[in-house]
This record gives sequence, structure tokens and C-alpha cells, in this order.
Amino acid sequence: MKTARIVAYLFFLPALQGQAAESRSAWTDTIESVAPAIVSIRVDATRAFDTEWNLSSQATGFVVDTENGYILTNRHVVQPGPVIAEAIFHNNEEVALQPVYRDPVHDFGIFKYDPASLRYLAPKAIPLRPERATVGREVRVIGNDAGEQLSILAGTIARLDRKAPDYGRGNYNDFNTFYIQAASSTSGGSSGSPVIDVQGSAVALNAGGHVSAASSFFLPLDRVRRALALIKEGKPVTRGSLQTTFIHQPYDELRRLGLREETEALFRRKFPEGTGMLVVEQVVPDGPGAAALEPGDILVRVNGKLLTSFIPLEEVLDSHVNKTITLELERGGRVISVESPVDDLHAITPSELVEFGGSVVNQLSYQQARHLNMPPKGIYVANSGYVFGTAGISRGAVITTVNGESVTTLDDFQHHLEQLTDGERATLRFFNFDDPNRESLGIIYMDWRWFPANRCKRNDEQGLWSCNPIQQPESAPHETQPLNATIPAYDDKRADRLAHSLVFVNFDMPYLIDGVDGAHYYGTGLIVDAERGLVVVDRNTVPVSLGEVRFTVAGSAEIRGKVEFVHPLHNLAMISFDPALLGDTPIESASLSMRELQNGEDVWVVGYKADQTLSAQKSEVASTDPVRFPLSNTFRFRESNLETTSLVNPPQNIDGVLADRNGNVVSLWSSFAYQNGRTTAQTNMGVSAELIREFLQGVKNSDRVGIRSLEIEFYYMPLSSARKIGLDENWARRIERIGGQKRRVLAVARLVAGSPAAEALREGDLLLAIDGNVVITFRHVERASRKERVKLTILRDGGLQEIELDTVHLDGRDTNRVLVWSGAQLQKPHRAVAAQRGIEREGLFIAYYNFGSPASRYGLQPGLRIVEVDGNPTPDLDAFLAVVKNKQNGEAVRLKVLNWDGSAGVITLKTDLHYWPTYELRLENGSWHRIMH
Repeated sequence: MKTARIVAYLFFLPALQGQAAESRSAWTDTIESVAPAIVSIRVDATRAFDTEWNLSSQATGFVVDTENGYILTNRHVVQPGPVIAEAIFHNNEEVALQPVYRDPVHDFGIFKYDPASLRYLAPKAIPLRPERATVGREVRVIGNDAGEQLSILAGTIARLDRKAPDYGRGNYNDFNTFYIQAASSTSGGSSGSPVIDVQGSAVALNAGGHVSAASSFFLPLDRVRRALALIKEGKPVTRGSLQTTFIHQPYDELRRLGLREETEALFRRKFPEGTGMLVVEQVVPDGPGAAALEPGDILVRVNGKLLTSFIPLEEVLDSHVNKTITLELERGGRVISVESPVDDLHAITPSELVEFGGSVVNQLSYQQARHLNMPPKGIYVANSGYVFGTAGISRGAVITTVNGESVTTLDDFQHHLEQLTDGERATLRFFNFDDPNRESLGIIYMDWRWFPANRCKRNDEQGLWSCNPIQQPESAPHETQPLNATIPAYDDKRADRLAHSLVFVNFDMPYLIDGVDGAHYYGTGLIVDAERGLVVVDRNTVPVSLGEVRFTVAGSAEIRGKVEFVHPLHNLAMISFDPALLGDTPIESASLSMRELQNGEDVWVVGYKADQTLSAQKSEVASTDPVRFPLSNTFRFRESNLETTSLVNPPQNIDGVLADRNGNVVSLWSSFAYQNGRTTAQTNMGVSAELIREFLQGVKNSDRVGIRSLEIEFYYMPLSSARKIGLDENWARRIERIGGQKRRVLAVARLVAGSPAAEALREGDLLLAIDGNVVITFRHVERASRKERVKLTILRDGGLQEIELDTVHLDGRDTNRVLVWSGAQLQKPHRAVAAQRGIEREGLFIAYYNFGSPASRYGLQPGLRIVEVDGNPTPDLDAFLAVVKNKQNGEAVRLKVLNWDGSAGVITLKTDLHYWPTYELRLENGSWHRIMH
């Protein structure tokens, strides 16, 4: 028997091999024939909208009509919001795509391209044959899988009646349809790929996959074929809805729901291959089905016709938009006949948005209303942006009232915006997507200054969203009523005294510049001049000059302020408010103590917590040490050349001041932000009151505030080490006399690129004296460097040298212009770039890019510097603007960029002036202004 089996197997083996070879050959021919019609699609979603984020992505599509240039792909590729898309064909020809249709529910959409734009390729349309999707059929998914332009994945259809995949609450989800499941593992980029049979027909559309199993989910093409036919004829694709979700349940479950025996018998005779019927799963409140349908209802007939699946149900709904249909149901064993109107699905799918203050809102969609179990009414926050982010209102919130008045449509919401002047407050009631049963109260500040405000509407004829500016109301001059607040009494005498000199500070950044990676900050400010309203804070509360400052006094009165000066060298910023805005509120200038803190001395940490309550806690001085922070990966400000005070068991999450037992301020208890690997960390340390006073005098006593600097970062070298590398006995004795217990020498750690010091000094030089005076501390150097020119005595390679050096004037407003171009935020390279990495401050520094913009699509990564545009040098913003000002929409631009290590690269980019116009933010006369170019 064993021998016979082997012989039989060997006999049939050549035949089996021949069949396999024939099959491989057939598939080879098929793939070669369809490949020219399959395209890789690059999509830039320019605005967050409804369920989608603004981002750049890639996908697949395929030509289904060569005469009109129609390409089929997924709905989540075409997207409901504004997109810019292009297709790359098999021969790498690139064509622009125009969105033509996206289904409100099912995961398919259609792009259009100009067939005349294809010069070297003549693809054949892939026919749609949904009837060929059968269990066991071998298929190929051909598309842009995992970023590859053309990848071929084999699969076998396993099921035709799978439930639509669930992509999670708040995301786009398909429903009221079966999906096809196949044993094939697709990944990112393969969305929209055709599912091809060996005859070269598309039997389904790839839509998703299982993250933990080799399963792919395909959308049937029945409704796709109908939509394509209507579009070809120039007719609208009608889509009807009962605002009801149906699911397919097997007969055993239907019996438990009360299905009558005679009904089951009827359906088994009529549909012998059927396994179940449709059941109502969810009915959206106030929808057309709400009055007639209940969850658990079994659908028997629609308009007198028996049905067991979704396609015949949708045929009825789509042909009865704004009409009434009759449904026969079984509910708990009872037969019920009801009538229901049919809604227009397109009408409850938003096609407009309002953008203002960097935020985007649209009317709540049916897609999201299903998740919330509420009518599609209210204003959905698609992108919290600057205005809503400042108020703590996140994406997914639904706004129901503005200033006490109900808002259900975009018209309602826009009407309220048009009544608000710049900076004016508005009170909102809203609920969060994850907690729809709890209403919250929020306050926003209207912005007309930082960002454009537009109402945009989809125009499928142009393939764009047409945007019209929202009209800003004229700001009539009016008297500002002062806010009076009382200062509460505190049991601790330090807190009781300092409560009159401490304020809670909020700072919000509309644009991320200077390497800062956060937009919203808060901390404790110290009033150092009550008469002029001057307040000192750390740079982890006010990191840059571009932003909005708000003060809260005594937890009661909130007023707006402005940034006066950001210290270029140290973790300090001076901000101000108008004291008249506080009326009779008893604020006072803090008393600053100039004495040095001693180890073991008692001090009190006094400051505000995050909830704006004042806290005082006793502690003890641990030590005073030089700061040593790692270099910043984002090129943000990094403290150096400073000695700070640390405490024994300091309080957590409180910044403010260190006070002596009488309530005199001996140090600013500052929060320092620094880079810790790839994350930003923070720690608190004390900054001497002596430095605070010097900072205050500089701000008060000069019309043009400025600080002079050697532009050198030092570190302390032990005196013993200095003697080993050539420091002679005479200098050692002089340093010992000056330093007392501090036996150390200043050594050069880094030089700021482009400064006179960078030309004259080297890392490792020892600085011994300035203008003949011995210096052994950071503060010695700062005080001695206030002149325009100084003479340095240094030790280099064992020999003494005298070097005359110009100091550098730093005005505290290093970045006073920001250009927004193609979605990138460009600025002059800021001081931290030159100070930390030794990078010359040439070209334009890319501070940030907006997702979904050309900058994000083509890789204008933050940290790069643009030094040329189309071969033209761009040393500064004006030179850059002169080169790009005449560029047309969609025109290609060639950029030469430099990395932080000086390596050069070339990036090509296509402009998009429709969604990403060029404008500038400029600091003039102490205020920021937005200028359109």
C-alpha cells in the first residue's frame, strides 16, 4: 500500500506542477495588465475635520474610468475635509487629483484626474465585478503596501458576511454593510487597493486589516458600482438614511429576540442560503427612525419586499430620499407595520468648517452623532488649536451654547464670533466626547490677531474648499473697568506678606518658535515694581516674547499683560501689566534681599500651586552649585553660567520665591526646563535676588533694553587641574586670595558661533582676568563684560595671552519676525542654535511645521536651515521673501537646507497657496502684528 501511494503521487506530480505553473503564468499576465491602472496616492489633509486629523499620508487607488479619469479608493483617503492629493502611476508619472465623491457611510471615494496629463502611459480601466467575490476565490491585493509603490499580496476569500470593522469610538466607522474577509495581511498604504481576481477584475476594495492576525477586510463593490455609474452620468449620488444602525443576526439569536416560527420558515424557503436577518441595533434620537424603530426590532419587509441583507435595504433608502417608506417589523413576537421618512445622508454629513484662532470646528456629523447617541446638532471641535487649547477644550468637544445662547449650526456659531472683538471673552457650554453626559463650562478669548478666520465650504466641481473671511467687528473704544480684589490673610507671616507681591501667570503661545515644544505655560510671578506693573518670572513660564500673558491676582482678578524682555542668558523674563486695571487692589513691590544664602539656612518656599492657591512651606538650603544641563535636541533655551540654590526635600510642583523668616525675597524659586533624552523635563532651583535686581534695573533704566555678553559658556575647573596644564604659581596665589574656599578657574566650554569670541578663543582656554581684574565666578564675568570692548587674560597651551575682544549686545527680543510659508514656521536662527551647537546663524531656521501642509509632506523638518531657494542665497527673511513672492500655486521649489552638523541636502516642494498662504508675524513697537504677503 505504501508503494502504491508513492507511485500514484509521483504519477500525478507532473500534472500538479503543470497546473501550478499555468496558474502562476495566468496571474503574471493579469498583474501585468492591471498594474498600469493602479496608482500610489499621496494625500495632505490640510485641516482637521469631523473624524479626521490634518496629516500627510499615502494610500492606493485604481483607475475605473479612463475617459473621465476616475480613480477609486477609500473614503478615509478622499476624506470629508479639505485635501490636496496627487497620484503616481506605475511609470512614475505624477498627476493632480481632485476629490469628486466620498460616501457618507461606506468606505469608498472617488478622485478625478485629467487624462490628458498622462503623456507616457495609457492605462486600461479595471472593471468592477462584485458578483465574482465568492468564498474560496484566490485574489491579489495590489497596491502601495507599507510605503512600497507596488506590492502584491496573495489572499483567499474566506467570508462574505463579516461585520464592518470597528476602528474605535470617535473615528470613522463603516456600518450597514457586510464586509469580505480574506486571509491576507495588508498594512499602511494599501488602503484603496483593488482586490483582483485572476481575470483582472476588481471584486472588492481593500479597506482595513487586523493588527494581530493575517486577515484583511474588503468592501463589497455593489454600491460603489452604482455610485460610479451615476457620477459618469453627471447625476447626484442619492443616499438615504433612517439614522438607524442595523446588524445581521443569525437565526438562533433571532429566535431569542422573538422571531416567529412562520416567519423563519418563510425566510428559509425564500433565502435557502441565508443564515439570518437584519435587526435594529441603534436609533439616533430625533432621527427619522426614532419614532418608529427600537433596538431589537427584526426587519421583515421594506415597502412590501422581503429582505435579509443590507444591499436591498440601501436600494430602497437611496431611491426614497425625502420620501416615506413602510417597514414591517417583528418586536418581541408581535408584527408591527410602521412608516418612516428617509433623510438625506449628505445633508447630515458636514461640508463646511469655520477656522479661527488656529482652531477648526464643524457641525456635528451623523458619523459622530452615532457614537454620542444624540442628534447631529451642535458644534464639533475638530482641532482645538490655539483658542480652544488655551481654554482646555480638547478635540472632540461638542459646543452647545455661546454666552448662554444655544448653537446648533455653523451659522449660529459664526454669528457669535462676529460679535467678539480681539481678546474678548466668551463663555461656552460643552461636553467632551468621552463623557457626553456631563456638561462643562469654558472661557475662550477671541483671536483676530494671530490667525486668519474663515468660513470654508466644499466645492466638488473645483475639488477645493472655497473660503471666505469672517468679518471682524470694529473695536469701539471703551472704558475698561478696573478689577478690585482683596488679598486674603494667611497664618504664615511669609505668605501673608508676599501675597501682595505674587501673581499667578498664564502664558499661551500661538506659534512654536525658538525650539520651544509646548504652547501653554503657567507659574508664579514676582511683582518687582508695583508702580510700573513689572513682574519677573522664569523662562519655563514665559519662554519667548511671542504670546499672550494673563495675570491672576489673589485668585480673584484676571487681567492681560505683555512681555517686556526675555533674558537672553538666564532663566528670567520680565512681563508687565497696567496697574490701573487692578483699581484699589493692594499690590506691593517685593523686598529683595542681597545677601547670599548659606548651606543649612532655613528658607520658606512661597508660591502658587496649579489651582491658584498660595502655599508656604519651610525648607533648608542644601547647597549652591553651578547648573549643568544637557544640550537641547530641539535647540530651546538652556541655562548656563549660573550658580543656583537647591533645597533639602523641596516641595513639588510649586514655583515662586525663597523667603527668609521675615518675608524678604532671597531667591526666585525658578522652574528650569531642560532636555532629558527625547523628552522635556523640569526642575526647581533658586536664582539669587541680586541677579533679579540687576535684571530689573536694566529693564527700568534703559530705553533700549540690552545686555552685553562675551558669548562664552564656561565651566569651573579645579585649581589643581589648572596648575597641571600650566597655570603658574603667581596666578594660583592670586586666585586663592580672591576665591577663598572656592579653589577653581573658569574654563571655556563652548563658544557662540558667529561671535567675536568664537574667532579669538578656543574650547579649553582658561579665563584668568578681564581688564586686569581676576575673575573666578560667572557673575564676575557678567559684571566685567558690560563694556563694548574688554581685554581678556587667558591661559592656552601653557602660555599666557592677552586678547582684546568686542562684547555682543543682546536685546532680549532675539526673534522678532516669524514667517509662515507652505505650512512651515521660519525664523532667523535664534541664539540657542549658535550657543549650543556652534551653528552659524545664517539662513532660515525651521521652527515648526503644520501637519497636512507641503512642509510636512516634503520633509521640512524642524531644526533644518534653508540657505538657498532655486539656487538663490537666502541669508535672511527678506531675501527669502524676495525669491518666493512670485511663486505660483502648485509651483515646484528647490530648497537647499543645512542640518545641525552642517551637512547639506536638497528638498523639492510644491507650494499650496490656497490652503497655506504666506504671512508674517512681526514685533513692532512692543506688539505683534500679522501681515499677509
